[in-house]
Amino acid sequence: MLNPVDSPVPGRLTGVLFIDGAFRAGSGAALPVVNPATGQEVGTIPATQPDELNDAVAAARRAFKTWSRLNARKRADALHRLGDAIAADADAMARIMTAEQGKPVNEARGEILKLADACHFYAEEATRVHGEVVPNDQNGYQSLVLREPIGVVGAITPWNYPAELVGWKLCASLAAGCTIVIKPAELTPFTALAIAEKTLAAGIPAGVVNVVTGKGSQVGQALVEHPDVDKIAFTGSSAVGLHIQQSCTQVKRLSLELGGNCPMIVTQSADLALAVKGAARRGFRNAGQICIAVNRIYVARSLYEDFVRELGAAADKLTVADGLQTPDADLGAMASGEPLGKTQDHIADALAKGARLVAGGRAPEGEAYAAGFFFRPTVVADCTHDMKVMTEETFGPLIGVMPFDTLEEAIALANDTPYGLASYLYARDMVDIQTVSAGLDYGNVAINNVDAGIMNAPYGGRKQSGIGYEHGREGLLEYFNFKHVRLFHGVGA
Repeated sequence: MLNPVDSPVPGRLTGVLFIDGAFRAGSGAALPVVNPATGQEVGTIPATQPDELNDAVAAARRAFKTWSRLNARKRADALHRLGDAIAADADAMARIMTAEQGKPVNEARGEILKLADACHFYAEEATRVHGEVVPNDQNGYQSLVLREPIGVVGAITPWNYPAELVGWKLCASLAAGCTIVIKPAELTPFTALAIAEKTLAAGIPAGVVNVVTGKGSQVGQALVEHPDVDKIAFTGSSAVGLHIQQSCTQVKRLSLELGGNCPMIVTQSADLALAVKGAARRGFRNAGQICIAVNRIYVARSLYEDFVRELGAAADKLTVADGLQTPDADLGAMASGEPLGKTQDHIADALAKGARLVAGGRAPEGEAYAAGFFFRPTVVADCTHDMKVMTEETFGPLIGVMPFDTLEEAIALANDTPYGLASYLYARDMVDIQTVSAGLDYGNVAINNVDAGIMNAPYGGRKQSGIGYEHGREGLLEYFNFKHVRLFHGVGA
């Protein structure tokens, strides 16, 4: 076990909850948080008890009365201060994230800075919440459509992006005038607690932001069922999202950002080098542990062998290391044994059914990797839809590749999934671009790039990939109720 002085996680964040503007020691059992690169404990979190969860929700309910009535400019100022405080401490917060999640420090720092950008974006959006005046069919009447904050938000967030996926919910909630209780993943709780600490520095009032910790099946479920929580915002697996939807004990607003299994199509007109670069980046960034990771690639047969060879070479060049010791590594450790085991299962399934191993397929060798969840970026070719890699979300550093002969075939293969979050297309011919982008049944389509989500455009999925939107103005509107006020004033009646 690391000595407290050796751990990037400050001692003041271990063993505590953040409720009503203050850190307090949790009374529940201590749950260890482990560095996935070393297997060493970096701190503990308490399993939130029912009375503690009730306190957090009650604090959010009290704070909502005043926060929701605070004028939008003051809420915006608070979010700007929060963004500034986070950016100023990005290095330390990045090291906390790496210690609990595994991604290299440089990548973690980039995520922290994106969180700061989200604060500033939603600060500006807070001041642009416009209502409408709707014409009536009778003189003497006026209809106003107003937007009012929903109330108390329960945010349940995953381990793969422990800053951004908290931030999207936190920033939109606060901008709208809602208050929030955050339940981060038990693998990566300290990033959320570090964000909570920055809300104190930003002067955000007590109770507006609260953080409780523990297992999702217990604490997260209690948040879903809590009668004083008005909305649940969840990012995670489709199975858990469906369970949340089915287990609400009362009608609640829901935002569910769920699984992926995202395809890439590379047509005959594509820039091969650009497509390979994009595939390697979006397939292996964060060790493939991202909802919009490229999981499966369909390549025009005329480019197929060249693409497979180049993608394999690109994968082999990527560096894998302890993200704290090597901040600029391409991949760090995977977050836990679960996604690593699923990756290995998908590789074994593909090879057993006739796939060709092009790159990776194993853990890196050496003592430095022995205690951690490390795995080389892996490419398997000659895949079919009988293989798990092409039909299930791997959530690991694995890409399956197969050839296609017609655009119609490629579109059908890409859409052959219950998911509909993000898809990718590389093509230079405008007919290819128009045909494929129109045919893809996905909430996000990136063409000749792999940045399917940007902060000022709506981000959400179709089918089993979720309901609701994050990012953009649309993400803010998810935290409002609409109210129609119809007034008879009599003028001209």
